Amino acid sequence: MLFRLNKYIASVAPMCVALAMLQPINSYATPTDSNKEIEALKQPNILIFLIDDMRVDLGAYGKKQVHSPNIDKLASEGVSFNHAYAQQAICGPSRVSIMTGLRPETTGLYTIDRSGRLRPNQPNIVSMPQLFKQNGYKTISVGKVYHSSDDDKENWTNHIEKLPNFYSIPSNAESKFAFEAGDVSDSFYKDGKVAIDAIEILNKVKNDKFLMIVGFSKPHLPFNSPRKYWEMYDREKFIVPSREKPKNMFKLSLTQWNELRMYGGIPKQGDVDDELTKTLIHAYYASVSYMDAQLGKVMTALNDLKLRENTMVIFMSDHGYKLGEYGAWNKHSNMELDTRVPLIISRELNHKTRQAGISSNALVENIDIFPTIVEASGLPLPKVDGKSLLTLVDSPNMQRLKAAYSLYPRGKIMGVSVTDGEWRYIEWRNAETQNIEFKELYSHKLSDVAQANVSGQIKYQNIEHNLKQLLDGRYPLDAPSFFVRPVLSNNDNSVR
Repeated sequence: MLFRLNKYIASVAPMCVALAMLQPINSYATPTDSNKEIEALKQPNILIFLIDDMRVDLGAYGKKQVHSPNIDKLASEGVSFNHAYAQQAICGPSRVSIMTGLRPETTGLYTIDRSGRLRPNQPNIVSMPQLFKQNGYKTISVGKVYHSSDDDKENWTNHIEKLPNFYSIPSNAESKFAFEAGDVSDSFYKDGKVAIDAIEILNKVKNDKFLMIVGFSKPHLPFNSPRKYWEMYDREKFIVPSREKPKNMFKLSLTQWNELRMYGGIPKQGDVDDELTKTLIHAYYASVSYMDAQLGKVMTALNDLKLRENTMVIFMSDHGYKLGEYGAWNKHSNMELDTRVPLIISRELNHKTRQAGISSNALVENIDIFPTIVEASGLPLPKVDGKSLLTLVDSPNMQRLKAAYSLYPRGKIMGVSVTDGEWRYIEWRNAETQNIEFKELYSHKLSDVAQANVSGQIKYQNIEHNLKQLLDGRYPLDAPSFFVRPVLSNNDNSVR
């Protein structure tokens, strides 16, 4: 029986009350003026949808319960990556990593406060908008792109700051309630406003080359969306995940999910009960569907303006999310649920070898997006940690990386992690000395939910040995402290 939202809302009404310096970029021969004109005609526009807290739960990824028709349509026009990973499962560092193509350990930026922002700490790194703006592109930021809205602000031609959260019920706003199903239009909440702004700017730059990043905030907390998106789901069909934690898990692997506890209607300690768990899952997916609808409006405008023919479109998330698995919530870990992200890349429709409706099992990382769009645009590439995915997008079944990497700090301990797509190996190290304090090995052949830490078991020793070699190659045991921030020199871009 369909969930009766009015009755539900009434029932909850009482609650409402260190590593390497950057090197100079590769040198390029200077093209003639005529060649420049020809190249400029071939350069695509770039549109990136950067989503917040989006786990791999979409129709295009086999989660048919989720209503995501517009994202699914984009997937039908491009390549969906089944094994894409964020470099750190928290907004600030992940977004800096995306915008620079550099890993958090390269920049030394691990936090969401000022000490983790790009420009106050690494003023000389060449960022994505900086490079494209220097090379004749209009650069546009709408909504949440960097975690701190004014970070790198000078490198956007058009910059519309991220908005605060909106509530339709005053008491919800007062208590900063965790979710809301408002009797409002799409434009009331902030993702609706972001879509309106993005469409307005598309109309203004339709005759220019542009790099536009649209930062939709949903499904980030609070899970606020118009009532009609809640009504797409039957609450009773949501299954409460097991709260059982992986056997032999490191004591710091998971958190107390204080981010969720900050919101109204959430217990300040202990587990979320079954009824509230279902409600939060319902609220999360309603937010996903709301965001999907706003994305669809931007894509419709792109098509109506006849810009899709020459626009590469990318859909991605800054990290994944837990929805009650292990009895935990939010992100902030090295676990598969938090580090695995959706990634869809759809080449411009006039691209002759464009692949459509293809799913790739290649291992890819969020840091690969910067070099990918640089190669697609024919721009000079700074030295970055990521590798271009352009060849892979044209040939999705080719083999690529052997592993993808993520990390997460816990005070004086740094968790470093590697996955080969089936297994995840984690070492918890003293961040100063690299001394290993604990090891974890989890199988993810059947599920993103870890069952047991099997590190040290004889039957898995070859798997662990191989993953450890990969991990040590990325995070050497003789490396300096993770918290000694390198001073990175300018990439010294030249304009082609």
